[in-house]
Amino acid sequence: MNGFKKELTENILPFWSEKMIDNEHGGFYGRIDGHDVLHRQANKGAILNARILWTFSAAYRLLKNEKYRRTAQRAFDYIVRHFIDKEYGGAYWELDYQGNPVNTKKQTYVQGFMLYGFSEFYRATGDSQALQRAVDCFHWIEDYRDRQHGGYFEAFTRDWQPIDDMRLSDKDANEKKSMNTHLHILEPYTNLLRVWKNDELATAQRRLIDLFTQKILDRRTHHLSLFFDEAWQVKSSVISYGHDIECSWLLYEAAEVLSDTTLMEPIRQRSLEIAEAATEGLQSDGSLLYEKDGNHEDRERHWWVQAEAVVGFMTAYANSGESRYKDAAAGAWRYIRTQLIDPQHGEWYWSRLADGSINCKDDKAGFWKCPYHNGRLCMEMIERFQSRQATDDRRH
Repeated sequence: MNGFKKELTENILPFWSEKMIDNEHGGFYGRIDGHDVLHRQANKGAILNARILWTFSAAYRLLKNEKYRRTAQRAFDYIVRHFIDKEYGGAYWELDYQGNPVNTKKQTYVQGFMLYGFSEFYRATGDSQALQRAVDCFHWIEDYRDRQHGGYFEAFTRDWQPIDDMRLSDKDANEKKSMNTHLHILEPYTNLLRVWKNDELATAQRRLIDLFTQKILDRRTHHLSLFFDEAWQVKSSVISYGHDIECSWLLYEAAEVLSDTTLMEPIRQRSLEIAEAATEGLQSDGSLLYEKDGNHEDRERHWWVQAEAVVGFMTAYANSGESRYKDAAAGAWRYIRTQLIDPQHGEWYWSRLADGSINCKDDKAGFWKCPYHNGRLCMEMIERFQSRQATDDRRH
């Protein structure tokens, strides 16, 4: 546990609280590039800010350091003041560096991460306004779900009308539904269920779990399909090892929070099948590849994929008792420590490229490079160790 706590408290969190706070215009800077240059006038993304809110809220809940609470409060206040649309509801996609909206589309993925951050801030502080904000996000998501075919559309205009370009990023297919968005609705609904016992929320969670097992999961290969049309016809052949292993533990967690014994065993089996499918991307150096399309492998080692590999394979080990999953988690953590952590400037590199060189083209901190995946890895491992320790203490 000490290695994870040290990484969290001495590297990841200080980087964000010391280098990214924007004291001139509020909130947090939008970007530090791959050469560790701060871009003070970079636009500010909703994903980054929501993930900062979640990370520092969770850190305060776990470690009770007032500095983490102050950083979480800063993120909460900035989001409420600048990202939330006071006329139509929901969170904007992007602001300029001064806090003015520059892209007002309502990406469902963003509403999910806002919910995740607000619900965690409530868990950590008991702030009733944060719980109400989380519930508001839940209603925004549910109000616009697809009642004909099930699931959630990718994006809307500012006033929640259909939109032509639904993509999360340039890398994504312009389809009406994606695995990624549904995964990051499942995840915050799990967190909200921990603090808001609501029948409508529990029903929505069950629908999501069914979508993963019936529509998103390929029952032949146990990989996740990534993109779909409105009626859930698969529109992509890409296998994402990182999303496979991330989903394997988030899906199990989503079922666990419902406390339904009839659901747990089948979801445990699905979780293990998905984790096993992800092992196809494991490499001899302990890393997990990014993705594969047909015979073409993307051999870049992304930071977030390795972080999710540790948590996902440790979950598979806990649910199966098979030591090879524990070994896979240890291998990914070893790869992170030796290849991804930046000992000089802090945080983690975006990735190692296929030739093993450091990727300096992509950001150290930015629209998508946030403290959420690596921070959560550390906190998950700390919490699991503490839970196991408490169980051992009770036995004695």
